[in-house]
Amino acid sequence: MIAAHLIQLAYLVATALFVLALKWLSHPATARRGVIAGVLGMAAAIVGTLLHPELVTYRWIAVAFVVGTIVGVPLSRVPLTAVPQRTALSHAFGGLAAGLVGTAEYVLWLDAAEPIAAFRVGAVTVEVILGFLTFTGSLMAAGKLQEVIPTRPITYKGQNVINLSLLAVAVLSGVALVVSPLTWPLFPLIVALSLVFGVLLIIPIGGADMPTVISLLNAYAGLSAVAMGFVLENKLLITAGALDGSSGLILSIIMCRAMNRSFANVLFGAFGTVRAGAAAVEERTYKSASPEDAAQILGAANLVVVIPGYGMAVSQAQHRLRELYDLLAKRGIDVRFAIHPVAGRMPGHMNVLLAEADIPYDRLFEMDDINPEMLQADVALVVGANDVVNPAARKDQHSPIYGMPIIDADKARVCLAIKRSMNPGFAGIDNELYYQDNTYMLFGDAKAVIASVVSALKE
Repeated sequence: MIAAHLIQLAYLVATALFVLALKWLSHPATARRGVIAGVLGMAAAIVGTLLHPELVTYRWIAVAFVVGTIVGVPLSRVPLTAVPQRTALSHAFGGLAAGLVGTAEYVLWLDAAEPIAAFRVGAVTVEVILGFLTFTGSLMAAGKLQEVIPTRPITYKGQNVINLSLLAVAVLSGVALVVSPLTWPLFPLIVALSLVFGVLLIIPIGGADMPTVISLLNAYAGLSAVAMGFVLENKLLITAGALDGSSGLILSIIMCRAMNRSFANVLFGAFGTVRAGAAAVEERTYKSASPEDAAQILGAANLVVVIPGYGMAVSQAQHRLRELYDLLAKRGIDVRFAIHPVAGRMPGHMNVLLAEADIPYDRLFEMDDINPEMLQADVALVVGANDVVNPAARKDQHSPIYGMPIIDADKARVCLAIKRSMNPGFAGIDNELYYQDNTYMLFGDAKAVIASVVSALKE
C-alpha cells in the first residue's frame, strides 16, 4: 500500500514538473530552469516505475540502462549543427519504443486466457501505427537533414494516392482487429504498412520543410505515448504523451503560419521541386563589398539588425558574431538579432546557437517584433539566411514562397549579405534581395568573413 502511494506521488510530481518544464522552456530567460525541471520530472517518473510491485527482477532494466547509456552519451555530444538530425533520431527511438511495447502487449494478450477488451485493442492499434510510422519517418527526416539521402522531394506519379491508400488499409486492418482481436495475421500487416507509410510520408517532403516535419513527428510520438498509456493503464504516460503531442502540434501550426502554408501542402505539396529549374535563371547584376567596406558601414551605423540563417550554423559563426556584437555595442551602436520562426533546420535552431555564444536574451527579437523597426535600421546584416529574407514573398505572386512572412531586410538603409555563393536556398529560387541597389554581397564562409570584419573594425 505504501509503495502504491509512493508511485502515485512520484507520478504526480513528474507530471507537475513536465508542465512547468514546458512553461519555462517557452522563454529564453527561463529555458535552463525548464530543462532542469524536465530532467527532474523524468527522474521522478523512472523512480516511480521502478517501485512498481509487478517488477520481479531489474536485470533487463539494467541491461537497457547500459545500452541506452552507450547510445545516448555520443548522441549528447553532437555539434549544434547536427542537433536537428539528433532530435529526429530521438523521435525515431521514441516511436520504436511505443511500437515494440504495443507489439509485446498484443502477443501477451494472445497467450492469455482472458478475452481482450476492444478498447485496449484499438489503443494498441493506434500505438503501433503511430509508433512505427514515427520510427521510419524520423529516420528519413534524419537522413535528409544529414544529407545521406536527397534533401529534395522524391516524387512519383500517384504518390499521394498510394500513401493514403496504405494508411487507409492499415486503419481498416486495425478496425478489423478490434472486431476480431484473435485474427493475429492482421497485426504484422499493420506493422508492415505503418513502417512503409512512414518512409513514403517523408521522402516527398523537401529540406525547407524539415522544421515543420520534426515538430509534426514530435506530435506523432506524443500521441503514440498517449495510446501506450491507455494500453498499460499508466496515467503518467497519458499526461506526458498529451503534453508532448499537443506541444508538437502547436509548434507545427506556428511553423506552417510562418511559411503561410497548410499541413496538407507541407505533407503532400512536394515543396522544393522548383529547384531543378533554378539554373535557367537569367544572369543578373549585384554589388559586392569587402570586409573592410562592411566594417566602415557597420561602424557608422546607429541601429544594426543581424539576421542569422542556416549558413551561420554550418560555419559555426555565432562566436564571431558575439565578438562583432561586443565591438559595436562598445561604440554605442544598437545591435539586435532578428529570428525568423523557420530559420535553420529545426524550431529554435538560431536561438540555441546564439545562446551558446552568450548573446544577451534581450537582444533577440522575433520576426513580428523586429519588422516594424526595419525602416529605422541603418544596416541589415544577413548571415547565411536566404528564403526568409526574400522580398519575392511579398511581391511576386508566381513565386513558390509568395505570401510567406519574411524579415524585411530589404527595408534597411543598407543590407550586407554574407553568403558562400549566389546559389539559391531551399526553395530553389533566386533571392531578390541580393540584386537590390542597397544590398552588398560578402562572399565566403560566414565565420571567416565576420572575423575579417571584426579585425577591420579593431584597426
